[in-house]
Amino acid sequence: MAETTDMDFPKNELLIAVVQGQDANIAIEALTDEGIGVTRLSSVGGFLGRKSSTLLIGVNAEMAQQAFEILDKTCRKRIAFIAVPMENSALPMPAPTPVTVGGASIFSLEVEHYEEF
Repeated sequence: MAETTDMDFPKNELLIAVVQGQDANIAIEALTDEGIGVTRLSSVGGFLGRKSSTLLIGVNAEMAQQAFEILDKTCRKRIAFIAVPMENSALPMPAPTPVTVGGASIFSLEVEHYEEF
């Protein structure tokens, strides 16, 4: 039987997924278990300044939907509380305000050409 290589299955989509740091390892493991290659970049979120990871995922068009489903299952949303100062208060007491964080923000880019060395 002939050995298959990456050249037999050109990667024509690049998925850029921004996930919470605590979900990254689980997502990477699930993707690699399905034969989907992942590169992890450490990043920091802009809104809450929390640790996150940016995953670069090169897939062919048929595997893209599978990658979306894996990320949907492994990257969950959570409720976090941030301290917001109360307006018109005699004392500057912060009020805990719930915000939804987590999940995955995924960008899909079409790849016209790539090379491996």
